[in-house]
Amino acid sequence: MQRIKIEPRNNWQQTVEGLGFGFHTADVPYWDESAYYTFTMPEILKLEAVTAELWDMCIQAVQHVIDNNLFHQFMIPQYIIPHIIDSWNNDAPAIYGRFDLQYDGKNEPKLLEFNADTPTSIFEASIVQWFWLKDFDEPKDQFNSMHEKLIDYWKYLKAYLYEDKLYFTCVKDVLEDFTTTAYLQDCAMQGGLETQFIYIEDIGWDNNNGYFVDLDNQPIRNIFKLYPYEWMIDEEFGQNLVNDQLKAIWIEPSWKMILSNKAILPVLWQLFPYHKNLLPAYFTRSNLKDYVKKPLLSREGANITIVENEKLIAESEGDYGAEGYIFQELCKLPDFDGNFPVIGSWIIGQQPAGMGIRESSTLITDNVSRFVPHLIL
Repeated sequence: MQRIKIEPRNNWQQTVEGLGFGFHTADVPYWDESAYYTFTMPEILKLEAVTAELWDMCIQAVQHVIDNNLFHQFMIPQYIIPHIIDSWNNDAPAIYGRFDLQYDGKNEPKLLEFNADTPTSIFEASIVQWFWLKDFDEPKDQFNSMHEKLIDYWKYLKAYLYEDKLYFTCVKDVLEDFTTTAYLQDCAMQGGLETQFIYIEDIGWDNNNGYFVDLDNQPIRNIFKLYPYEWMIDEEFGQNLVNDQLKAIWIEPSWKMILSNKAILPVLWQLFPYHKNLLPAYFTRSNLKDYVKKPLLSREGANITIVENEKLIAESEGDYGAEGYIFQELCKLPDFDGNFPVIGSWIIGQQPAGMGIRESSTLITDNVSRFVPHLIL
């Protein structure tokens, strides 16, 4: 694993915008092709195998949480638990997830967290970096079969959905969310599904019949959302999930609330102690001297505290933490000349599918981290 500096393509902004990538630059650059990471095939095979094993472990962990009624550790409201259990027992369709890994190409990859409910950066990882590679070095390859696996899995899931259109939804006025949702909708269309887009603010509720409706008051029975469950269940919207007389199929399913919560990290450590790809994690500080304190539900590196030798070395602000914290043993990100990469390894349709790399200038990967492409040597 190496980081190589290069000159960006001429007019790269127009090139990526031509792919529909309109959020490549905010206050700071997000897409960064002034460098790329290289991996050997053995390193890629290692990441692929670890991703598959972590997914199997996560599935076992969900069953463990349900069997032992551990929802209180996740601060999940009582009213939504039957919905979660039903979605699990009914094998409700799930598309994807992103394991965030610490990896330096030498030591075993370590799981930092699992983005299981609304993982973003899939468009960048699947499409944008692939076309960068074709321009940069056509014969080379990537760890990236994401686009094909998305289309194939939508095809597969068609038989598990109601015989009705599949809606796609996200919030208004967030270009990244809209782009990601539109990309996944396009993959579903290529998979032969009838689809329709609706902003989540425009989803209605039919009080007389007790089900979700679109702007034409048509019932919604299948729906993909890029909207976190923890937000939904704190709103009146969430109460309707359990009152829905049509029992709409939501993708991702509500059992993903277990995996998207950082409480899953101590659970995994309890189930698989000293596993080579896990870090010690607890609901209390325990005896850790070097640790990362993480809120159960934080996003984009918010409200993170990093302590080394019992001294604070990094922290971030945010709006999370009231829900509680977990403590994970510190495993510093590799340092490539002041750049600290996190490997985002994707699972699509139960299979490892590719990766994207986000790097930051600090040990906390936050909302100003950069997406950097990769290739296989």
